[in-house]
This record gives sequence, structure tokens and C-alpha cells, in this order.
Amino acid sequence: MTAELVRGQNHPLPRTRLEIRVSAGTPVVAGATLGDETGTVRGTEWVAHPGSPTLPGLEVSRQAAADHRLAVDLEALPQEVHRVSVLLALPLGTAGPSRFAAVAAPFVAVTGLDGTEVVSYTITGLDAESAVVALELYLRNGAWKVRAIGQGYAGGLADMLVDQGLPQARQLAETILDAVALGASRSVAAPPPRTSDEARVRAGAASTAGTDGGQADTAPPQTAAQRPLTGAGPIDYAHPRRQTSAPPPAPTAPPAAPGEPPRPVAGDATGWSMDERLYNQVWGMFEDLARTTAAYRSAVDFADSRMEQELDRVLSDPRSRIGSTGDHAREEAAARREELVGRAQEAFDRDVAQLTAESEVVEPALPPAYASWDNPVWHGYRTPMEIPMALRVGDLRLPERPELRIPMLVRLPLERGLWIDSGRSDAEATDFMDAEQVKGLAVETAVALAARLLAVYPAGEFAVHVIDPAGAAAGALAPLTGSGVLAAPPAVGAQGVAAVLTGLTERLDLLQMAARGGAGADALPPGMDMAEQLLIVNDFPHGFDDRAVNQLRYLADEGPSVGVHLLMVADREDASAYGPVLQPLWRSLLRLTPVPDDHLADPWVGHTWTYEPPLVPPGSAILGKVLGQVAEARRAWPR
Repeated sequence: MTAELVRGQNHPLPRTRLEIRVSAGTPVVAGATLGDETGTVRGTEWVAHPGSPTLPGLEVSRQAAADHRLAVDLEALPQEVHRVSVLLALPLGTAGPSRFAAVAAPFVAVTGLDGTEVVSYTITGLDAESAVVALELYLRNGAWKVRAIGQGYAGGLADMLVDQGLPQARQLAETILDAVALGASRSVAAPPPRTSDEARVRAGAASTAGTDGGQADTAPPQTAAQRPLTGAGPIDYAHPRRQTSAPPPAPTAPPAAPGEPPRPVAGDATGWSMDERLYNQVWGMFEDLARTTAAYRSAVDFADSRMEQELDRVLSDPRSRIGSTGDHAREEAAARREELVGRAQEAFDRDVAQLTAESEVVEPALPPAYASWDNPVWHGYRTPMEIPMALRVGDLRLPERPELRIPMLVRLPLERGLWIDSGRSDAEATDFMDAEQVKGLAVETAVALAARLLAVYPAGEFAVHVIDPAGAAAGALAPLTGSGVLAAPPAVGAQGVAAVLTGLTERLDLLQMAARGGAGADALPPGMDMAEQLLIVNDFPHGFDDRAVNQLRYLADEGPSVGVHLLMVADREDASAYGPVLQPLWRSLLRLTPVPDDHLADPWVGHTWTYEPPLVPPGSAILGKVLGQVAEARRAWPR
């Protein structure tokens, strides 16, 4: 049975290879420190944290997440280690809570590798603390035990590490939080929960019993100038026409034959519109693939660990190391592993086959905002009347099934800027490319994303500016410049850079002041363009002085809340001369790559996803056709 500990209680550990599972309900940083016989942490090399997640006998998560699984092998720890302390901390500096009193009580469990719980502990009684020592594993009289600690620190990670005797405590605390913030720039957004079939039925029934009789508001869509001004802070995604009506029932699949899985149906999710249903369905597919892959990997790891333990027992007896007894034991251990892996593979293949069938149905039904450039829906493109819920910025896949690709959707309006990394990476696709080819492909990716944004917004509601200081990207930018969809020609030279940045920062200041003062759009200067603005910056930091760099940081931090967005095409190494001053800029942007690259972290299940950019197929004329229609709609739009 599991021992449920309270603060101060201890319990013997029956095994030395363990997992420590954390469930916090909100993203937290999980780490661990090693202590000697006095409990002192001798140096930073004795601390496992997101920036340095692996130590001998210890591995922690690489970034903040609501759930963690920490691996501990007590026999592999350095001989002088007598204590392992498990630390939890809120990732300060983000939009999340700053004290544990504002979140659900964290739950911690020590389990075997098979998931069997040894002890559990719910950390209660926390208030203003932002960091806490949850548990400690300690060596006493040659045996390992676990103790529930629950010691919180209002001063955060720094005070906690100081209390453990670490000389470089405050510097390490900053390093940990920097690593967490940087990891956020490589993370895919948290998907909404997958709606179960039962919940879909309930939602469908509720839609027929709404307070307004199920009738949706039919008011015409608002233009950019008619929408109320928003101030600094989180973006509100609430749709003005979804306040009084319940969602209609989702479409139901035709009955499947007995023993067969249900047939997939496009839009088989709850939502007020097909747009919303497909959005929820795509994120549900993402979540299902993540979970089934995590289950498969966990099962294989367990099978490997079990075989290793069985072989260790065989080899520990000199009499069974050689001869038929040892051979027979090895064969049995290998057979049991193959049986476990086979069952896991069968379940994984079944789940992936169902997801593949769903993808084959959903992909052709996607609207332009969610569709890839080779989807036929773009050939019937018409300028939309409303902003969609989200935008496809690429595809995601996992190595177990690279042929199954899930659309990567980000909500609109954009909550954070985008960074197309134009530097060389470890991706296989760059092995036969030089630096200039990678940079050119990065600009093409930026053009494809900008074109998608222009295409999915109503006419006159989205404007694009380009800064190309040296004019190096003139060829790649030709689809935008030639079609006439840009607000102005690309800015070149120091004066051009300064003019664009000054105009956008002044716009940002005016909108923030009007929003904070409760003024409407009529209080702004006459003729001010109320459309959302996208600034594409190529080849940063060339052509940027210190003032321009500060303006760019200001736009990245404050711009999204008032409809000013940033799309950077840059090699981070080129900006290294600025030192740490640009760290906040990179952290605030979502890093994308112009070639397939496995850099996007999924903290909810610990995956690393391979991202593929949304490039136009070679030889396709669809980009020019769509941008031509966007330009025509802009010319016809009344100003």
C-alpha cells in the first residue's frame, strides 16, 4: 500500500531505482540537489535543474511544466552523497502565479519504475512562498529513506539554495530561471483538453437548451476601427458573437462495423462553428499522438529496465553466469521483454492507425487558415469576413511515425512574436547547405507566414512592414513587394530602420495611452491605421544601433497587446556582441526554423517534436495568386 505522508514523516525506500512524480496544476520548475553527510550542497555541479538536467544517478525535467517525472538511481549517486532534495519553484517573470497560495497544493509521489507508488505527499500550508523543498531522500545507517519536507521560501530559489549552503546560490537561481524562460521560446502551446465522446453528446444536448433558444447573434462582424481598444496585458480571445449561444452539436460518425473503431469525421469536436470544431479536433489529435507515444516509450523503458534487473540477478550469482542456466535465464528475460514491447507496439500501432485515418479525413476539410499550401482549398480562396481562431505555422511530427503530421496552430491574434532562425543548426537538412542558403530559406519562410497572415485577415485589417537594412533579401521578398500588399517598400539603411521603428513605437504608445484612459478610437489622430501591424525584420542585428535595439525589444514585449507583432529573421550568434541585453528578446519569441528541426519541446509529456515550416511547394503559383487577391481586396477596401 502507498504511505501517505504528512510534513516531517519518513518512510523506508524498498528499492534504489525510483521515479518522483510531481503534479502541480500549474507550470512549476522541478529540480534536485545533492547533499553530503551534513546536507551541504558543495557546488553547482551538485544541482540538477532545467539548464543542467542530468547528474550521475539523477535526471530532472528540462523546463517548467504542470507534471514532472524525475528519475533517481540511488546506487549510481557519488559515494559522498547522503541526501537528495527535491525542489519545486514557480517560474517567476512569466505570466503565471508568483506564490504557491494562488495555486492548487502540489502533489508528489515516489514510485517504482513500473509506476507503483511507495509514498505520496500533498504539500499544504504554503502562502507567499515561490519555492519549496518537497521531499528529501536520505541515507541513514546504510539504508535510504524518504521524508516529507514542505519547507517553503518566500525569497524563491535563491533563498532556498542559500539555505542549503551553496556559495553561488543567487547566480545559479538566475541561471535556472533563464533556462526556463529560454525553454518557453521553444515550446509548443498547451493544447485544450480533448473532448470525450460523452462530453460531446452532453454539449450537443446543451446546445438545444440554451438560454437564447440556440439562436446565434447575427450582427455583422466588426471592423478594426469599430472594435474597442485593448490595453497592455493578456490577449482576450473571446469572440464577440459567442457570448449568448451554446455550441451546436458536433457531427456524428456513421456507425462502424462491430469490433471496428469508430469512423473519423471532420469537425468531430465541440464548437460554435466548423472553424472552432476543427481547431479543437486538430489539437485533440496532437494531444492523442503525444499521449500514445508517451505510453509507448514508457512501456519500452519499463521492459528494458525489467530485463536489465533480471539479468543483474542472474549475473550476480557466479554459478549462473556461464553454462546452460545462464543462457536459459538470458533467453527468458529477452523473451519477456519482447512480449512487453510487442504488446506496447500493438497498442501504439492501433492508436496511430486511428489518428492517421482521422488526419486523412480532417486535412482536406481544413479552412485556409489551417490548411497547408498544397491543400486545394487555397485555389478557391476568397477574402474572409472574419478573423479565424488560429493560423497554421507549420507541421509537427514524432520520430516513431514521421509520416503522420499534425498541423501546428497558434491562436489569433498572435500573443507572441515569431523568430525564424537563419543560423545553421544540427538538422540534417542543413548538412548540404551553406550559410547563405539557410538565410535565404529563412526569408522564404517569413514570406510564407506573412502571406498566410495577410490572407486570413479581412481586407484592411492587417498591414505588413519590412526592415531589410542592407537590401539583402530583395529576391526572397519579391512575392510581397511585387504584389503590392506591403504597407510601404522595405526599409533599408539606418534612416529607414529608424523611421519604421519610430512610427510603430509611437503607434504603440498612443494605443496604450488611449486604452488605459478608456478612450475610444475616435480619440486617436485622424487617419490612423487601426489594422493590426506585422513587422518583418531581416538580418538582425545588422543596421541596428542601441536605440533601435531597445525599440525592437519594446515592440516585442508590449506590441502584441495592441496589435503590433514582430517576425524576426535572425541568427542568434550574429547578435552575440550585444551580450545578455538581448536575452529577453529571444525569450519572448517563438523560435521556428526554415528546415525540419526537432527543437520544439512539449513539457506536458516530455517529447521533443520535429517542426516543419509552412513553405510553398516548389513550382507552385498559389502564393502569387493569393497575394494578388489580397492586394485587390486592399485596393477596394474603403479607407
